[in-house]
Amino acid sequence: MKLEFIDRPSSGAAAATLLLLGVLAGGCSRQGQAPAAPASPASTAATEAPSSPAASDRPAANPERNAYFGDVHVHTSWSFDAFTNGSRTTPVDAYAWAQGKEITNSGFGGKIQIQTPLDFYMVAEHAEFMGVFNQMSNPESPLSKTELAKGVNSPDPVVRMQTFAGVLRDLSAGKVDPMLTDPTLARSVWAEIVKAADAAYRPGHFTTFAGFEWTANPQKRNLHRVVVFRDTAKLPEMVLSSLESEDPETLWKWMDQLRAHGSTLLAIPHNGNASDGRMFELVKFDGKPIDAAYNRTRAANEPLYEISQIKGTSETHPDLSPNDEFAGFEQWDYTLSADSERPKHRRGSFARQALLDGLSQEAKGNGNPFKYGFIGDTDTHNAAGSNEEFNYTGKFAFENDPKHRLLGMEGQPAGQIRQVQEFSSGGLAGVWAEENTRESIYDAMQRRETFGTSGTMIKVRFFGGWDFNDGDLKGTNVVRTGYARGVPMGSDLKAPAGKAPSFLVMASKDPKSGNLDRVQIVKGWLDAGGKQHEKVYDVAWSGDRKPDPKTGKLPPVGDTVDAATAQYTNTIGAAELSTVWTDPEFNAAERAFYYVRVLEIPTPRWSTIDAVHLGVPVPKGLPVSIQERAWTSPIWYTPKS
Repeated sequence: MKLEFIDRPSSGAAAATLLLLGVLAGGCSRQGQAPAAPASPASTAATEAPSSPAASDRPAANPERNAYFGDVHVHTSWSFDAFTNGSRTTPVDAYAWAQGKEITNSGFGGKIQIQTPLDFYMVAEHAEFMGVFNQMSNPESPLSKTELAKGVNSPDPVVRMQTFAGVLRDLSAGKVDPMLTDPTLARSVWAEIVKAADAAYRPGHFTTFAGFEWTANPQKRNLHRVVVFRDTAKLPEMVLSSLESEDPETLWKWMDQLRAHGSTLLAIPHNGNASDGRMFELVKFDGKPIDAAYNRTRAANEPLYEISQIKGTSETHPDLSPNDEFAGFEQWDYTLSADSERPKHRRGSFARQALLDGLSQEAKGNGNPFKYGFIGDTDTHNAAGSNEEFNYTGKFAFENDPKHRLLGMEGQPAGQIRQVQEFSSGGLAGVWAEENTRESIYDAMQRRETFGTSGTMIKVRFFGGWDFNDGDLKGTNVVRTGYARGVPMGSDLKAPAGKAPSFLVMASKDPKSGNLDRVQIVKGWLDAGGKQHEKVYDVAWSGDRKPDPKTGKLPPVGDTVDAATAQYTNTIGAAELSTVWTDPEFNAAERAFYYVRVLEIPTPRWSTIDAVHLGVPVPKGLPVSIQERAWTSPIWYTPKS
């Protein structure tokens, strides 16, 4: 692919873009339309985009780093699947919503608003058909005259959904109508996406990134990646679509070409749970075994993995981790299709197994292709994220009606209804960064000093070292001690002789969610024969519970959720938990990784809240309550060679 680069606009050009998108109060808008479309109803953004704060208003950087929460996996109507399923939002709406402003709900009507604004956000429209489907509602476009447009523009959401299902089937099978690929339109839409991100960026207060989603889905197997650029100084004129190739190596090669021209970027895979074993498979796209060159390239391009989002959590699965009592959390067990197909392969689909396979590859001298840090995201397709369980608005616009997302619509197949019922509320990305800027947050992602949550704002810190002790938690410089005498999450431990590693962990609850149940450390390792092992340790917990002397299991924290009212009480659990833990089974000759998992007490699932609102029972098979959680990036240990 020939690389061409966007000329960065002056401030005057950026202002013109704001006018074009209709974000100035009272101005004309092109709601849900690509730039070439005619004007349509008033903008969903309620207020003017904020101007950049004065330098004196920018908070000072914190060398010990702050926790920032955000989402880099967001779609609006400029993505083909979002538009077809009813969204009419724009990137401008997305950035307004993330900062706490009301925006118009494309589906059910009324306004939607986040209760706790986010620190950073990124619109990541699908590169495939970027902006094209919007043109199907433009009477001046030839696309509006096609048979496909009739389904896309149908007033019946079930018809639109079935139209989308057909497009998804064709895309997975490699059948693409040439009319749906318009490079000129894609370039103009990408330029507008970048301008919207720049207009909303407020260094020190609210960070945006330019990025997109590369959406390879061969034979309904999810290989999707979100691509994030560190800044907008050197961007390609056009993003890479999987229509050119569904092989991830093609994407990595393109990324390397951009770096050679001055760009800084990374990719984040997601939804391995919907890949049927292909996300972390041990062969290349062509079926040949992965090797050192492949592993090196993958690791260089993909430092992070999205562990939780609307389409489920892909930490692990009960089939892979039968001794992990919390392995079954929010399992969205489908391939990426509209046909309710179930995956057959667990291995290659989940992050913990990938971490173990990475150790095995490294032990063979091939390097580690799966050295992933963790984040969460939502994958909303209506500009507004869905991370707040109590404020859930669904993935697509048609789900904004609680009745539609919980009970389905007349004419909708039962399998599709069930898929929607099993959608999660969506996750969040957490980073430890010096300040709320593109450079600082991106650098935290690059070094993997990140954590993912299932949607709540649990804060967790994790340091590994060789001489942490309980006294380190009592001082006033705990974080400084962690950095000075150890390494943070996402890092490597190098072993001195004769010692076991110790880990410093601190977790605090989301003020608007449940108290904390427990802190766990998940360990994976290879024994002398190369066999893989995993174990989950409870290392800190609330109350006076004691592990069972026979099984070692910690008793449940309890459950205060009332299914009849969808209410709970924070009369159990703890606001904070911290500990220093030393691995009691450490063997200096064995490769290992460690990561932290923090669990909240049970709180009502969004489906329970909807059921109470609608006055109906919770659908059979859905949990009444869930235990929201956070996962840190791992810390890796490599023996001395």
